Amino acid sequence: YESDERVRELIDMAKALEGMPRHASTHAAGVVISKLAINEYVPLYSSDKGISTQFPMTTIEELGLLKMDFLGLRNLTVIRDAIDLIEQNHGRRVDFTNMDFDDPKVYDLISSGNTMGVFQLESGGMRQFVRNLKPDCFEDVVAGISLYRPGPMNSIPTYIENKKNPANCKYIDESLRPILSVTYGCMVYQEQVMQIVRDLAGYTYGRSDLVRRAMSKKKSAVMEEERQYFIHGKTAEDGTVEIEGCIRNGISERAANAIYDQMIDFAKYAFNKSHAAAYAVLAYQTAWLKYYYPVEFMAALMTSVMGDSASIAKYIRNCTEMGIKVLPPDVNESGKKFGATKDGKIRFGLLAVKNVGEGVIDEIVRAREEKGKPQDIFRFIDQLNIHEIKKNAIESLIKSGAMDCLDGNRAQKLAVYESLLESSQNSARKNIEGQMSLFDFGSAAVEAQDLGHKLPMAAEFEHSMLMSMEKDMLGVYLTSHPLEDVAEKIESLSTITAEDLAHAETNPEIRDGMEVIMAGIITQKKTMITKKGTMMAFIQVEDLYGEVEVIVFPNVYEQAKAWIREDGIVVIKGTVNFKEEEAPKVLANKIFDLQDCKPGDLQDDRRYNRPAKPVAGETKGIRPSDDRVVKLVIPRECNWRTALTQLGDILKRYRGDVPVWILVEETGQKLKTNPDMWVEPGDYFYAQVKALLGPNCIR
Repeated sequence: YESDERVRELIDMAKALEGMPRHASTHAAGVVISKLAINEYVPLYSSDKGISTQFPMTTIEELGLLKMDFLGLRNLTVIRDAIDLIEQNHGRRVDFTNMDFDDPKVYDLISSGNTMGVFQLESGGMRQFVRNLKPDCFEDVVAGISLYRPGPMNSIPTYIENKKNPANCKYIDESLRPILSVTYGCMVYQEQVMQIVRDLAGYTYGRSDLVRRAMSKKKSAVMEEERQYFIHGKTAEDGTVEIEGCIRNGISERAANAIYDQMIDFAKYAFNKSHAAAYAVLAYQTAWLKYYYPVEFMAALMTSVMGDSASIAKYIRNCTEMGIKVLPPDVNESGKKFGATKDGKIRFGLLAVKNVGEGVIDEIVRAREEKGKPQDIFRFIDQLNIHEIKKNAIESLIKSGAMDCLDGNRAQKLAVYESLLESSQNSARKNIEGQMSLFDFGSAAVEAQDLGHKLPMAAEFEHSMLMSMEKDMLGVYLTSHPLEDVAEKIESLSTITAEDLAHAETNPEIRDGMEVIMAGIITQKKTMITKKGTMMAFIQVEDLYGEVEVIVFPNVYEQAKAWIREDGIVVIKGTVNFKEEEAPKVLANKIFDLQDCKPGDLQDDRRYNRPAKPVAGETKGIRPSDDRVVKLVIPRECNWRTALTQLGDILKRYRGDVPVWILVEETGQKLKTNPDMWVEPGDYFYAQVKALLGPNCIR
């Protein structure tokens, strides 16, 4: 087609467009600071987020203006609120400015993986990482935050192995030892790159930062120019030495080249230590609060995510795991926020109840403080300033269980609340208008007196209905969960949770297109007809950690439509789908009813009817997809019982169709896993296994 003149013209136009700006975006936290009014230096424009510069950050910096990033962190509010609750309940004001970062109990908590809510350490992959790393000092936390990212993650097995055995640390040249020994021979920070070029080649502080920038921005021409200076040095026109270079300092050209190559490869993903250290301070502080004051910390944590039902659900589950009871909202006890009771429980905040605003809560608190805690719904409504109250707020409080502390069941209260509100509003209106006669007053008094002593005869709703009301009003199942009885089976089948997907952007283990298995209850179902006249569905699936959207295309919908219904508990095998500025979704390949699903049903179709030698322990009819086998060795220095448990967690996360054989060196025992513990091996799988068992654990 390129012989066609018009086509060639279009191709030239397309090439001209390639690489040009396609839209204007605003930095989330960038602030430009200048001496005079900013429009004296750069052009401005009005964006959705306020006044912005028309120049990008690189141009701003080249013009000599100062650009600073100011990050607003929710975790700082969590720390403040937790400290306030601690002072309220225990009379102690926690002061982190007078505290060291060397408490072994805090590092034990981090090493256990119980880091839900701990800043930077709460994703599923990070919790597994810290269990393997077992940090025992502040430096380990700083390094962990820097390492658990694409690129540096490849150094995790080496870092962990060298931490266990410092004598194994290897350096290209001994001159690197003082710089890299703190990170067990691994390059972890941008500051290390800067120190290497200063100490080994005689760079100034300013020029070392230029090298760091060139590497991180992948400016190849600048990097190659600096390579020559790094190795051979640089001499000014008058003969003075500007940069000494490695060779002048006794480092061979071969070693200098190898060091520079390592720096280039590393600096693409490197983190600056000053940033990581500041993050580690918050990580330590939140871990300290979680260890010493878990009730107050978890209450403050849930207050910080009020309105995010998925986050509240996972934190409630974490509270359950720690033995902390989360009490339902209560109009006689709750305030706006989640509260910590003095007997070690957490009380749900009223502001987290749907349709209940701050004005309503303020009025409820005022009434009970001034007039006492009501015993029934009649006195409750009578005590309130009715002008502050709306019907849907009272209905939501009843449905959420916040009024279970009052006499009667929810069905009875729902039957009378509207008439009570109307009666109260009419009385208030007549009082204001001065229209209430002596006769009206008597009638209203008699009616109120009758209502005040009687609730209608109404049987309580079924338990499933009460749970549904609770979920609608609070966004979570609080007093009980429909998945509680099948939680163990869900855990054994799933390779991913809603929480993992929620943190997918910061979890390098989760990739677009990766195959996953998850199980949960269908909370919403929306069907649509395709252009071809076939039916497909969009469903919301909730597990014990949150909710995920699952897309069911026609071929899968046709096979599994019997299971795709609201309140149905299903197992879904599918692939992760990432789209820009959208939460990750799952594209379903197969859907099973949980009750009938067996591990063998989830294996790849390639296993069926394929001639292969049977593997010990394999399920009937299921065969490995090919002749690959992953052979792992648990070395003598590991506690093999603990290692087996942790290894099982890793295998479940990477479920696939390759058998796994395990040798326990201490006992000589050889194990062959069942098909539900077969894996799909890849870089992240091997990195985690090596981090657990050491670099030589794979055969």
